[in-house]
Amino acid sequence: VQLVESGGGLVQAGGSLRLSCTYSGPTFDTYAMGWFRQAPGKEREFVASISWRGSSTYYHDSVKGRFAISRDNAKNTVYLQMNSLKPEDTAVYYCAADRFGTVVTFSRVDYWGQGTQVTVSS
Repeated sequence: VQLVESGGGLVQAGGSLRLSCTYSGPTFDTYAMGWFRQAPGKEREFVASISWRGSSTYYHDSVKGRFAISRDNAKNTVYLQMNSLKPEDTAVYYCAADRFGTVVTFSRVDYWGQGTQVTVSS
């Protein structure tokens, strides 16, 4: 299994980015998928998660109402739409897969992507 993120970059505060994570391997639709982020000098933290069918989503309080996670099981891809970005959203964003999970938590992650840098300037 391989996870490859894309879509990161530099954006001004208030702007938007859409991250994508493409899954290579069997049975994508048995995995709950999540996004985590890690800022310099900080621990990796949960951002958002989506169940294997896409029927349930979960968000960290700091991104509720600004970020939206979605998935397309036909394309083996999960997305993170990020709006109203703030400088404190600056971090490396990681995609994660949790087989048979509901909410992706750090301890349950089976696979990680390599990360994509998001930088929000003030």
